[in-house]
Amino acid sequence: MDRIDNPTARRLFLQAHALTDRPAGPGKGTELAALIRRLGFVQVDSVNTLARAHDLILWSRRPAYRPENLRVLNDRDRATFEHWTHDASIVPVEFFPNWRLRFARDRGRLRARWKDWHGSAFHDEIETVLRHVTDHGAVQSAEIGEKRAETSTGWWDWHPSKTALEYLWRCGTLSVTRREGFRKVYDLTERVIPPEHLDAHVPEPQIIDWACRAALDRLGFATSGELAAFFALVTPAEARDWAARAVAREEVAEAGIETAQGTPRKVLLWPGTLDRLKDLPEAPRRMRLLSPFDPALRDRKRAERLFGFHYRIEIFVPEAQRRYGYYVFPLLEGARIVARADIAADRASGALHLRALWPEPGIRWGRGREARLMAELHRLLPLAGCDRVTVADGWLRETRTKG
Repeated sequence: MDRIDNPTARRLFLQAHALTDRPAGPGKGTELAALIRRLGFVQVDSVNTLARAHDLILWSRRPAYRPENLRVLNDRDRATFEHWTHDASIVPVEFFPNWRLRFARDRGRLRARWKDWHGSAFHDEIETVLRHVTDHGAVQSAEIGEKRAETSTGWWDWHPSKTALEYLWRCGTLSVTRREGFRKVYDLTERVIPPEHLDAHVPEPQIIDWACRAALDRLGFATSGELAAFFALVTPAEARDWAARAVAREEVAEAGIETAQGTPRKVLLWPGTLDRLKDLPEAPRRMRLLSPFDPALRDRKRAERLFGFHYRIEIFVPEAQRRYGYYVFPLLEGARIVARADIAADRASGALHLRALWPEPGIRWGRGREARLMAELHRLLPLAGCDRVTVADGWLRETRTKG
């Protein structure tokens, strides 16, 4: 079995995620659509301490990108649609026929699961909500059904009509036609998805084959479990069976990837990948601030194996939140994650404020890195809606070890 050393594996992985490319070029129109197609999807998230996740993901690869460019692409041009992968995501519209597998599987699964989560009252609202959208057009959840209770039990404390809207969206009957602020606006899917994609039907075996192949294209190398998790369209067992057949036909090769810890991990890759390892480009030396939801980092276990980067979204891990704060951003330099930074945009004052930075273990933070960091923060100003960078006293913190 061929073995790929860790620095080469990092470059291969970053190339697959468009992070060895020089960050330049148009950030709108067909070029933006091509970037999203290359990535496979872009996760949508509401947190906006600096910029929303989808905007930062696209900006980190195309600094000319601005949030309105995605709105035009999605809401007007219909080159993408919003649906579920591992989370809410912007997906190329030509992938829509493959999402019918997800619609069909979610229809029964969510009806049962959400009965325990949200209560069964939404079952009675499904037909009422659908009839309202059919007769009256696009709606937000606040415009239909009863108002949300004054006392909330948590983020997912949806009223039955909201739950019905989400259920109809997850099942493909409704689509998100746009967002206003960050609120979804739902309409009938036939009013949102272009006919050439709406009317296309793909047999289930072809969808499974497509999902596995498309995931391997976009990851560079992967285990069968990572193929299944990429779009979250197929089950781990389906991806495992696909991989076994593809290896038996010699369409897919197996190799050992050296982890950051020095141990090998068996992965799948296209046979031609091994032939081009010597020609892999080096990642740019400039420092790049990434979204915590960047597709290259969203699998936290893979990020630790490949980059030695122990990272969890701090909002969900109280111990990490006490150490680093609410929400911190990874910093990529070349093919290494060199630090994590606590940065916030104070749009009222116009300041992009660096509150703290923690270098990764073994990283010396000298003047060169500080200059590259400040250059990146100044490049961020237009996206963040700010006009200057400010720095807190004592912003450079001691290196922490994993714990």
